[in-house]
This record gives sequence, C-alpha cells and structure tokens, in this order.
Amino acid sequence: MTMNTTAARLTDEAIVPLRTLDPTGPLDDLAWLDEAIGDARVVAIGESAHYNREFYELRHRLLRYLVERHGFSAYAMETGFVEGRQADAWIRGGEGRLDQVMANGLTSLMGVWTQMGAHLQWMRDHNGTTGRPVGFYGIDLPGSMVSMEPGLDAVLSYLEQADPEFRLDPQVRETACGLAAPSAFSAPAALAAYGALAVETRDALTAALADLAARMKGRRLDYLRRTTVDAYERALRSLRVTLTLDTVVRALARGDQQAAMCDRDAAIADTVEWILRREDRIILAAHNGHVQRRPLTLPGMPPMTPMGMRLAERLGTGYLAIGATSGTGQTLNTGADFYTGTLFTDLEAPEPGSLDALMAASHDGPFATDLRRLSPADTDAVRAATRQRAVGAFYADQSPLDAFDLVVHLPYVTAAEPDQAALAQAPSDVQQAFSRWKPA
Repeated sequence: MTMNTTAARLTDEAIVPLRTLDPTGPLDDLAWLDEAIGDARVVAIGESAHYNREFYELRHRLLRYLVERHGFSAYAMETGFVEGRQADAWIRGGEGRLDQVMANGLTSLMGVWTQMGAHLQWMRDHNGTTGRPVGFYGIDLPGSMVSMEPGLDAVLSYLEQADPEFRLDPQVRETACGLAAPSAFSAPAALAAYGALAVETRDALTAALADLAARMKGRRLDYLRRTTVDAYERALRSLRVTLTLDTVVRALARGDQQAAMCDRDAAIADTVEWILRREDRIILAAHNGHVQRRPLTLPGMPPMTPMGMRLAERLGTGYLAIGATSGTGQTLNTGADFYTGTLFTDLEAPEPGSLDALMAASHDGPFATDLRRLSPADTDAVRAATRQRAVGAFYADQSPLDAFDLVVHLPYVTAAEPDQAALAQAPSDVQQAFSRWKPA
C-alpha cells in the first residue's frame, strides 16, 4: 500500500495574492477587502507572534486601506490603554518627538521598532493633511502588565481637579509602584516582588483600588461639574484596567493562569467597547489568540475565553476577525533566555496537519483567503486543519472556520528592526536586553 504524502492545499480559487507588504506601495491588491468587511465596525487583524517586521507591515497596509477607502477612524492595538493617550496626542499634532512616543506611549515592547514608528508617523501625517482624523488607542493593561503605577498616577492626576480633597493612603501607592518598572523584562521580578508581600498588604491594595472605583462611580455628577465627561470616563477606564491588573497579578501569584488570561481579555474587550462609543469603525491589532472567535488553549491551561469571542457575542456581524499564519523565518523567543537578550528564535516549518501548513502549501507568496466564501473542497481542507501555531513551538487545537472570517498567510517572517532612538528613551532593562541581542 502506497501512502499519500502530498500536502493538503487550497485551490487557486481560494487564494487572493498580496502584491507587496510595502506600506507605501499601491493598495489596489487589497480591493477584496471591500466585500469582505461589509458593515463591520471592528476589523481585528491577528498575528502569530509579536515583533515580526512582516506583521507590522501587513497591518500598516491594512490601516492605510481601511482609513483611506472606508473611513475607519481609530487604530486600537495590544498595548497599554493608559499610555496610549500619549501616542494619540502626538498623532493628532501634539508636541514631542516620535522616539519618545514609541518608547513611552506604547507598552510591552510594542513601540520600539522602526516599523511601528512608521505606523505612528503615517497617522500623524494623515491627520495633518486630511479633514478625517484617525485616533490611536491602547486596549491593554498598564505598565506592560507589570506595574500599576501608570494607571494609578493617571487617576490621581484626574482627581486633583475632580476631587481635590481626596488623599490616597501613601502606603497604597508605595505598594503599587514598588513592584517593578513598567517593562516587559520586569515581569519575573514583579511577580516575585508581589509574592513576597504580606497577604495583608496585598489585600489592602486591592481594597483601596475597589474603594477608589466606588468613590469615582458614586461621585460622578459631582466630578462632572469640575471636569469634562471625556476626562471622567477616561480616568474611570484607567482605574478599571488598573484594577484588572491587580486581579491578574493576584491570580498569577496563586498559579491560576486561566483566571489571569480571562480577566485580561474581558478587560480589553470592554476597552474596545469603550472606544466604540467614541469611534464609528475601529482597526484592532492583537495576537491571533486574542482576536479569534472561539476558546483559546495555551500550554498548561484549560481553554479560556478570548477578547474575540466576547466581541463577536456583543457585536455579531459587526466584528470581523482576520487571523494570520506564517511559514518559516524568525519568531519571538518564549524561553527563559528571552529575558537575557535572546529575543528571537528560528521558526521551523509548520507542523503537518496544521492551518499554518495548509496555508504554506497553498501559495509561495503572501496571500489572503476568505473562509466564508470557500468551495466545498476548500472548506473540507480547512476543516481538516485542526491545529494552529499559537506561541513559539506550541500548537493549539483549532477550528479555523469557527475562529476566523479570513486568514492572511506570510511565508517568511523576520525580526522587526529596533529603533535606536526609541530604545535610548526606553527603561534601562530594555536597553540592556537589546544590547545583548544579536539580530540574524
């Protein structure tokens, strides 16, 4: 008996080639988006790993197209909500330098790459030359999901005007701000510092944040006599994402990763809805695991409910999920040596039977496929792909037809280019790690 070793592939009818990933190039090859997006208010664009040049470039092209051709008015991404205010002010013509905004207006290392700087510069240039401005929003927890200081300080700054008689217990702020500097490289030290706190100290921090939230909610009308509605709502959202960070850290300290992930994704879904009250249509950039419309499985965890499931339930057809796959190249290193400067690792060829392998076998260049408009044969091929590369070398169980509306495949991905000016503005632990990294 002869075994059939031919890899499954999509038919040519399912493939929409992308002419280029160059964000400055012509956009005509993206016309397939016109029908695909329909009346969606949120178009979520996934990525299989952070900090790849090609994913940044793909998103930049889609940003241009959706803003220029469809009037989308906001770009929201997986970075801190509190810090994103600085990036938004700059792209709307505010003062300051781009490198400062890249280092401090985006969190979790999302901003220190040349390709992300190009995103921000394009938005600022667009806003300066058109009458249809585009805004920038972070959707994630503050302080690179490490430090509560940025969120707490944003709230206290607001209360100086809205509630000048309020005084936060200095011990509370000292506890919140003493855990770690706001950098992705601080996460292990932050969790260790939290674990070393007395239970009474942890509980006092949680209680103080809850009391502050109750105070802000209960005195809303009083505050609105002194401030604008927008300032109040932004401060309240800043407090709520800071409260979520506290619950996430508490969950991680007791080893409950599922609770931490669920709490985080619930908060970022709520933040997207908060943005939708201000913007008609949003481009949403986050990892595949956040944007997908079905439960997510990560190593050592039971399935959890990602942001995309929550938004799909609330928005229905108003939510469009674009997943992404990649072939070979380089990917974010998920090992412990990431924290000592080994930021990327080689990306092996996709695992047979995975969505990534199906896409890689179907076309040599970048392409898109609309999972809602497949032939029966192509539908069967996608249905048979029951796994997808999720984090590093880990493949999660997947049902692509349930998870995404469209998928874009990039055959070869590389590390994004660090922006040296932005790195010079970053925290010292970020500078040290990048100084030890030797790009391929």
